Formats: sequence, C-alpha cells, structure tokens
Amino acid sequence: MTIRWGVSPIAWCNDDMRELGGDTTLDALLADVRDIGFDGVELGNKFPRDPEVLAPIMVNYGLDIVGGWYSSNLLVRDADAEIEALSKHLALLEYMDSSVFILAETSNAVHCDRYGSRLDTHPVLPAADWKLFGERLDTVACFINDRGLRFAYHHHLGTVVETKDELERFFDATGDHVGLVLDTGHALFGGIEPVDVIKARPERVAHVHCKDVRTAKYDEFRANGTSFLNGVVGGMFTTPGDGDYDYAPFMRALADMHYSGWIVIEAEQDPAIANPRDYSQLGLDTLKRLAREEALV
Repeated sequence: MTIRWGVSPIAWCNDDMRELGGDTTLDALLADVRDIGFDGVELGNKFPRDPEVLAPIMVNYGLDIVGGWYSSNLLVRDADAEIEALSKHLALLEYMDSSVFILAETSNAVHCDRYGSRLDTHPVLPAADWKLFGERLDTVACFINDRGLRFAYHHHLGTVVETKDELERFFDATGDHVGLVLDTGHALFGGIEPVDVIKARPERVAHVHCKDVRTAKYDEFRANGTSFLNGVVGGMFTTPGDGDYDYAPFMRALADMHYSGWIVIEAEQDPAIANPRDYSQLGLDTLKRLAREEALV
C-alpha cells in the first residue's frame, strides 16, 4: 500500500474567513509544511492559480499539490455546464500532476454564512431531487475519473450531505465511481461514525481528511445557535491527537480496506490561538505512529 501524507493550508490561512492568517505568506506556509515532513499540501487562497507560476514554487519546496476544494452548483445547473465551469481548476490540477479532484455541492450551502446561519440548521434536499442530483454527480465523476484523477465528493456541515441519512442517500443516488472525501470531523458532527463508512463502503473512500473534534464545544455551540464559522473560531475542531476521537480504530479500518492514497491533516482553527505548525506536527506525528501500529504503512 502507498500512503502519502498531506495537509490542508486552512490551519495557516482560512479560505472562508481570510482575516484568519491573512498576513501569513505562502512562503512561510510552505516552509512549515516542508519542515514538518508532509509530502504535499492542498490548494488554498494563498496559492497562485497560474500553473506555470505555481509549479516552480512547489518544486522549490519539494512538495506536491494534493488537490483542492471545488464548489459545484449541480442543484441549479446541469453536468455539462458544471464540467465547463470546473475546466480551469481541473487543468491546474492536471498540470500539477495531482491525483484527486475534491468537489462539494455549495449552491444552497450555508456553512460560509458566519452571522446568518446556525449549526443546528442546514439545507435539506427533497427526496424527489436526489435522482437528478445523483445523475449529475455521476456524469461529472465519470468525466473527472476518465481524465485520470480520483473524483472525491466532500460531505460537509451546512450542505445537503451532512447527516448519516443524507450520506446514505448520496451513496444510493450515485454509482461506485463517485468517490468520497471521508472527513472525520464533518462525519462525527454529522452523526456519522467514520469507521462504519469504511467498513460499509470501502469502494467509495477515495480521499481522507483527518481533523479531531471537541465535542463539548460543538454541543454548546449547536445548542446556542452558533454558526459553523464561529464554531471553527471557537475551537470545535482541532488536530488528531488533541481532541476526543480515537483514531486507532479508524487507522485500523483503513489498513483493513487496504487504503491507498492521501491522508490529509486538517486542523481547522484560528491560527492566532492554535499555532498551525505545532498543531499540524502533532497531527502528523499522531497519525504516523498509529499507521505504523496498525500496519497501514
């Protein structure tokens, strides 16, 4: 098996709240990522989108571009229009020799609304709309997979794929070629046990995001009507090894399914409070140790 270790730049520079880490330079971010010992990093707002500019930067730091978030609008436009819209992002990933294409449906998402949304409310897709949504995802996924990248759908709080029932609807509405970003933090706060997903749907696990959770904070924020972004600022997420989730069974389940691909650490916090280098180092050290113990690497 081949496991590669990546990190999300969101610990250094938040895409949805750019004031968090806004003064952090790309050079400082990449120097940390390299020095911690990661193999690659996902895209973020600090990264140039011109491949001829980005490629030499990444070569200089000896890091790969793992992939990067793409916001789809498949609830309001057809698959052909979506494929046209994503073409520039895909071309960048192809130029950078990335292996995964991460997509999340955001046409009616609320997680980016810091002051007008609540953790206890999210958009719900009517039962009659799942068929068309699934067909459009099937078409886009086939296109991406045929180009040589893994298509990986990102379930996420504040979107139409948040809960356990919605994840099952997603699986039922799409074919096995529609892969999943299994995100431990979003799974747990959506009422989903990540290990159960691996055991039930190993063929769907195309990409892995690992962040830890502080359940008491989340429960408090949810009860108080706090938004997702304010929950992030308040510390409901942290890095593996610093929260409530026991990652040993999770890593064992990945080993049992013979997972091969990226494991990305995503410590989604306020960098002014949680030093991104320290927390990302803790996350990598924790998961590497468990991976060795579970014979994943």
